Amino acid sequence: MGWLFLWDRDIHSTHRNPNMNCFISGFLNFLSFKDVDLCSSSTGAVEMEPDGLILIGKEDDIKKSGRVTAKVNGREVVVFYHEGKFHAMDSRCYHEGGPLRLGEIEDIDGQACIVCPWHKFKITLETGEGLYEGINPLEPSPTPQWQSKGVKQRIHKVTIDNGNVYVSPPDLSVSFDSDYFADKYKNSGDLAMEKQSNSQAAE
Repeated sequence: MGWLFLWDRDIHSTHRNPNMNCFISGFLNFLSFKDVDLCSSSTGAVEMEPDGLILIGKEDDIKKSGRVTAKVNGREVVVFYHEGKFHAMDSRCYHEGGPLRLGEIEDIDGQACIVCPWHKFKITLETGEGLYEGINPLEPSPTPQWQSKGVKQRIHKVTIDNGNVYVSPPDLSVSFDSDYFADKYKNSGDLAMEKQSNSQAAE
């Protein structure tokens, strides 16, 4: 018994009105959170613990900000603090590389999800699953229900120790859809461009 993809009202509306899409993107950029490469020094070296964990920052600081973007083994990772829990995932959406750091967190079918600001794709913070609304055409009166596309976004393990937040290096023996954009933005992502701008200014 299969499920059919229904539609995404948000995608439909933004694509129908490109001017509104540009306005929303500009507004989000204006309100964007500041990215800090917390686990890299000025030389680009990663601050790694003996057990392989990578220091992201202080627990209290991330709780206050709600989210922070950092580099983990060269890839951009966003760490969220939501309703008493820390979550870490690749910072670029698996769909087309949208900046998840700018997305809103919404409760969808009882699951906390980050909503990509570009095309409104929904991703669970806990598992990295992509969610969509689908219908069962065999039902007499089919109603939309949230379904899972499977795990699309790479999730990174978070460890809290002595007031510090750490992220484990990714296990690259298992691949996820978001890996493509994580690799693409390694040298051209927001953090890389920010570093380049700072270097040019210093010269």
